[in-house]
Amino acid sequence: MTTVVEEIGGEPVVRALVERFYDIIETAPEGARILDLHFQGHGLAHVRVEQFDFLCGFFGGRRYYAERHGHMNLRELHAHVPIRLRDAEDWLGCMSRALDDVGIHGPARARIDTAFDRAARMLVNS
Repeated sequence: MTTVVEEIGGEPVVRALVERFYDIIETAPEGARILDLHFQGHGLAHVRVEQFDFLCGFFGGRRYYAERHGHMNLRELHAHVPIRLRDAEDWLGCMSRALDDVGIHGPARARIDTAFDRAARMLVNS
């Protein structure tokens, strides 16, 4: 069985997705609150690397994030962040734009959308 990473074109596409996503977060109005949440925490210096590492494993590829941090528990990773439903929806909207811009469509896109929706809404804690 192939992984989502393989279906979408490999790690270079995951990297392009992460780059486009954070370009949107840093410039689009709907990314402003997410950007602010990052600045309340550890800032942006590490997020592109960490997101790439996380998404590779999340998409069924190499678990770089877990190799470095020991786990990939999203709730634990975001427990210190006050996430509202609006924040989750904004994150999903920005990610949807990034997925479109990178050209991820078809069955892999449907699986990604479902997984992201479930994960984003599960993180709502405020």
